[in-house]
Amino acid sequence: MNLLRALRLDQPTETQPVISLVGAGGKTTALFQLARELPTAKGQSLFVTATTHLGIWQIPLADHHIIARDISDLHSIPPEGITLVTGEIEGDRTKPVSESVLDWLHENTKTRNLPLLIEADGSRQKPLKAPAAHEPPIPHFTNTVLHITGLSALGKPLHEDHVHRAESYAQLSGLPLGAPITPQAIVTTLSHPQGGQKNIPPQAKRMALLNGADTPELQAIGGGMAKSLLHHFDAVLLGSLRKPENFKTFERVAGIILAAGEATRYGSPKQLLDWKGKPFVRQVAETALQSGLEPVVVVTGSHHADVESALQGLPVTIVHNAEYKQGQSTSIKAGIQFLNSSSTSGGGRAGAAVFLLADQPQIPAEVIRALADAHTRSLPPILAPLVLEERRANPVLFDKAAFPDLLQLTGDIGGRAIFSKYKVEYIPWHDDILLMDVDRPEDYQRLINIEKN
Repeated sequence: MNLLRALRLDQPTETQPVISLVGAGGKTTALFQLARELPTAKGQSLFVTATTHLGIWQIPLADHHIIARDISDLHSIPPEGITLVTGEIEGDRTKPVSESVLDWLHENTKTRNLPLLIEADGSRQKPLKAPAAHEPPIPHFTNTVLHITGLSALGKPLHEDHVHRAESYAQLSGLPLGAPITPQAIVTTLSHPQGGQKNIPPQAKRMALLNGADTPELQAIGGGMAKSLLHHFDAVLLGSLRKPENFKTFERVAGIILAAGEATRYGSPKQLLDWKGKPFVRQVAETALQSGLEPVVVVTGSHHADVESALQGLPVTIVHNAEYKQGQSTSIKAGIQFLNSSSTSGGGRAGAAVFLLADQPQIPAEVIRALADAHTRSLPPILAPLVLEERRANPVLFDKAAFPDLLQLTGDIGGRAIFSKYKVEYIPWHDDILLMDVDRPEDYQRLINIEKN
């Protein structure tokens, strides 16, 4: 998965992407790598600019360079390729562009429906930095901020050799000057309002890129950091700009538990059947939480009060589906609508959702974690377990790209109705217990017997 795909910029968007890159440890490399990956039509020039200083040695990374003292210098735009627009050259670096030039670039790219890429921070080529009082100069119209961090600093002493403004970084991270830089120190600084969260426009998507994860050890460390950072960023990319095809994208993966059914075939509410001393629905919710799904949404319908009571004390969100009699599609839509509404109100954006059935308490946390991990590697639209290499099973993960189609479902059908529209990817699974669900009392007894054995 390259940088373009990892950032989800490989599909047309309704709004023009304006991406500001900040932080340290690979900003300029990422800037031009992304510019090269972005598709542009013949006769279109892609603009790259900076609200900070650039080294003159970075100019050749572009196809064309325009020194724009004011907008009159922009009357002649190269017809194709990547055009770097900077202020005047002063010594060995370029000056930032003026506000009027920046506004012109924004309007021009908006009119042409092209991305605008902006380097909005300086780091003296160090892998880490702490911002100065005036930094980072992120334009107010930015809609995506990508904060880059160099993992090569891990284990090195917190010193100016490795960290731009080391003293300020020590204050933000809580790590003493000279101490070895730890993953927690980096996470703390990236999460700090005066660190990695500083000056980000309220409407902008917050993304972090942990660069330099080019060994299995650094990938494991970076994966743990990514999960912590998702409390403060919408997505965290992990990989190495030296190996641009191997990025992973960590996003929140929600859990949606479908617990609204009437259980007409069974004859009593399956959600409340006993599983090891707990109601089915509580066991499923606890498994979802143990798997790291966030948020966990339980969609109720029939026996709403009893199901809600069974979930008391758990950090889950209960969404009542008043239309549950119209079939499973209404519960799927209720869950997705909640995720969409919580996203727009600042409640956190989910990159995918795992759908869990309330009559499958035997689903292990391991398979849910495996689905979420597989999702980081390529962001497939649909992921499901494949049992014994031949049978598709539950639970199923749907990427947010499939959410609009899930919202179009009607009647008593589930997510499998859209499988034909997308390429479904599978993870192999060894245990056919995933295939079991409880429709009749004899199914319940069989499940109990398997568990006892």
